[in-house]
Amino acid sequence: MAKDCSFDIVSEFDKQELVNAVDQVKRDLNSRFDLKNSNSTIELEADKSITITTNDDMKLRNIYDILQTKLVKRGISIKILDAQPIENALGGNVRQVYNLKKGLSQELAKKIVADIKNSKLKVQASIQGEQVRVTGKSKDDLQEVIQMLRKNEEQYDIPLQFTNYR
Repeated sequence: MAKDCSFDIVSEFDKQELVNAVDQVKRDLNSRFDLKNSNSTIELEADKSITITTNDDMKLRNIYDILQTKLVKRGISIKILDAQPIENALGGNVRQVYNLKKGLSQELAKKIVADIKNSKLKVQASIQGEQVRVTGKSKDDLQEVIQMLRKNEEQYDIPLQFTNYR
């Protein structure tokens, strides 16, 4: 009897790489000519959100661009950033909070399971908390599922990783 193979579909990011990217942005705030002496700050709050505070919208966009660059260089997808509306802060400053997306929501997990079922491959997909487990007898079918999900990743609006491939 053939043993079933499986893998998990998750949405995670490397916390240490995120910390390193934010630290690099902090160093850039102190060294870049256009951002020096602008009382700009960037804070990472317990792997839940990143808050940028600065003088005006232009500097806010510049800091966000720097953050995106640092994240991409460290292999973190910028899809994890969920931008909240810009708000006014003390002293005439502006603040923007970026919530960090982690894990699959129930709706997204259901959509992924439905897409896998519609592919007509001989695999089973089940939702397990914030991840989806895909099992099947053929490793080739599992590889096809991964390829299909990577091809359609733009419609999910969240980065997907495939772990525990057995």
